[in-house]
Amino acid sequence: MYRAPVSDIAHTLKNVAGMSAAMEAGKLGDLSEDVVDAILDEAGKFASEQLAPLNSVGDEHGAKLKDGVITTAPGWKEAYKNWTEAGWNGISGPEEFGGQGLPIMMSVAVAEMWNSANMAFGLCPLLSMGAVEALNHHGSDALKSTYLEKLVSGEWTGTMNLTEPGAGSDLSALKSKAERAEDGSYRIFGQKIFITYGEHDMTENICHLVLARLPDAPAGTRGISLFLVPKFLVEEDGSIGARNDVFCHSIEHKLGIHASPTCTMIFGDGYQGNEPGAIGYLIGEENRGLACMFTMMNNARLNVGTQGVAIAEAAFQHALAYAHERKQGKSENYSGDGMSPIVEHPDVMRNLLTMKSLVQAARGICYSCAYALDMAANSEGSESKKWNELAGLMTPIAKAFSTDIGCEVASLGVQIHGGMGFIEETGAAQFLRDARINPIYEGTNGIQAIDLVGRKLGLAGGETVKAYIADLRKIADDVRGANAPDFGDTALNLDHAIDDVEETTDWLLAQLEAGKQTVALAGATPYLRQFGLVAGCAYLAKSGLKDGQKAELVRYFAENLLGETSALKQSVIKGHESLLNARALLEL
Repeated sequence: MYRAPVSDIAHTLKNVAGMSAAMEAGKLGDLSEDVVDAILDEAGKFASEQLAPLNSVGDEHGAKLKDGVITTAPGWKEAYKNWTEAGWNGISGPEEFGGQGLPIMMSVAVAEMWNSANMAFGLCPLLSMGAVEALNHHGSDALKSTYLEKLVSGEWTGTMNLTEPGAGSDLSALKSKAERAEDGSYRIFGQKIFITYGEHDMTENICHLVLARLPDAPAGTRGISLFLVPKFLVEEDGSIGARNDVFCHSIEHKLGIHASPTCTMIFGDGYQGNEPGAIGYLIGEENRGLACMFTMMNNARLNVGTQGVAIAEAAFQHALAYAHERKQGKSENYSGDGMSPIVEHPDVMRNLLTMKSLVQAARGICYSCAYALDMAANSEGSESKKWNELAGLMTPIAKAFSTDIGCEVASLGVQIHGGMGFIEETGAAQFLRDARINPIYEGTNGIQAIDLVGRKLGLAGGETVKAYIADLRKIADDVRGANAPDFGDTALNLDHAIDDVEETTDWLLAQLEAGKQTVALAGATPYLRQFGLVAGCAYLAKSGLKDGQKAELVRYFAENLLGETSALKQSVIKGHESLLNARALLEL
């Protein structure tokens, strides 16, 4: 059973991401370490005691659709009610609408716990929090006064409606339509697919954020607008009114996250005898909807990266417990009678340490990305711009690297269980099934790599990425200066890995400057992996510098996993020609 790693989370927040220094500098208002510790402790209890016991229940029962109504898994409604009453939904929400206004770092830290305990449950508030951010940044005062307080509290939930059957990653193909109405509202028509918690029974209203195109809109992504379409209309006094013309047509039968309803939503089809046309309200400006939605998507991408950390942590805990319990063979490391617990066998040790170090590395990246966002929000002018650009650079790494390792760690967890890992009753398989969606949604990891190379390397003329690499090198210098034997060859290996990522970065920037975008993008995915390994190792080293007991973990990572950066450099710089030439082999 999952137990929230509160001490590891607190250590990473305070000593790796930089929360303690930010609090001392007065950058985080009156937030104190005592308050941080109290919040993390309570979140850990809620995750471990209320959400984790429902994880296998939700996986087994799933969500059920009948006559347009979805019934969530047993215990879901009660857990969600307890969740909102405890105030967890509004932890980083705007204070003027009932939120606690806490830093993004805190939101990310507690979100890790929710998703480790029960990812299918954690998905619902993840989307709601993104809707809150988009509406708070771009919505009119009237929309905010009507919807934000109940979205912040969790009394209502939010969704993100982008994907259509013919428009997935390429939203320029979007066909959903919006028509202007005389009263200033709009009528929305169309179909959206893969809508997480598009329909459920946990709240009385659901606020759909929907991308659609006006009749006179420009072609492509420049002609997309964003609308808020409530499941139930809201009266002037804030009470629930008539049912809107939006309904769930079907739910998907999925590999994992069974308890999270993934819906096909129909807008404007005359639901239950309604006049056709779902009533929607414009968020932001006409034809500028994608910019508004990206506010929500960027929030979601970091949170999905955190889901990768979360599922990896849960899979590691599950495998570690099994490795201590399961006995097979006789290891030289074991002095007891009979067979050894498999944790004593070197290969199992290697797998477990790989899992643990990857979890900690990804956690450091995600929390440090959240720190950059908080510093941007609490700075002004050029300082804020610098932090925003760093957060922009780190977000695709946080999303893609962390969700890739979520799958990798969950797969290792199945391996440690042996044949029993392939059997559902041990629970190891669920982590792997649930983890597999994370590299796909909120922008596939291939798209994250394209974003990193195609858009983020060029920020500030390349100075953002160069400054970040210099920061990572400073951590390697600090390890060398510590002269602590527990670090082994960490400083040397980290130096070599930073050299690798610096050389690869310079090569990619040169290709982009020369107009060779296809050549650059051919190496985007291995480059993102390389950057994630280097940044993750640096944050592990920073952790070890603050707590000597953690030095052995970074040493393991640096001496066993970090050498991959050299091979990845060759893949980026030398591999594009063979990749592009081999296209002919892919004909049907």
